[in-house]
Amino acid sequence: MLTGPDFHERHVLDDGTEVTLRHIRPADAAEMQRGFARLSRSSRYLRFQGVVNELSPEMLRYLTTVDGQDHVALVATRRDAGGAEVGLGVARVVRVHDDPCAGEVALTVLDEAQHKGLGRALSVAIARAALERGMHRLEGPILSDNGPVRGLLEEVGASVRREGSEMSFEVDLDPPASLAGPRARLEAAARKLARALSPNAWFASGRTACASADPPTTAPKVPTT
Repeated sequence: MLTGPDFHERHVLDDGTEVTLRHIRPADAAEMQRGFARLSRSSRYLRFQGVVNELSPEMLRYLTTVDGQDHVALVATRRDAGGAEVGLGVARVVRVHDDPCAGEVALTVLDEAQHKGLGRALSVAIARAALERGMHRLEGPILSDNGPVRGLLEEVGASVRREGSEMSFEVDLDPPASLAGPRARLEAAARKLARALSPNAWFASGRTACASADPPTTAPKVPTT
């Protein structure tokens, strides 16, 4: 498994910043709160589809204490001048309770790190994680005024639909069977998601039948930063 418990992946962003992708851990809660405070109002609005002013202790526990199978979260960090880790982004996938082959996926990149390639790196990594754990189709709500995300979703063949004032989409990650080898098919699916997923897009549950691990217990109703 490419995204197992010891997963660490190093990247150099377009501006030369060196970052590391790894699994989140409970000790990241304080840095997540600091990172949330650094998000602009527009990024918070697009990410949470509304106004969220702070992350409660319950939210932070849910977002940082994950099992790595039904709830996976990958963080991107850099080192500051003193050697401490500074969070720049997080991507996560949460298996849908009644649909083990589907997942809710979210990606947040701090404003200071946007448009430098970090969103793509996190997208590829979280897509790998979802597929390696048996999650193949993703869907969810989008803001009607988030035009760039809607355009990207349609470009990769995602289905975008409107029901009253709400909009939602569905994207199938299964790659073409013609690709040789499981690694090639996994990478193709991951890059398909990377093209669709912007720093402020939110993917949620799909509907398809497949064998998987037991679904998780019901999670608290909190934003999946």
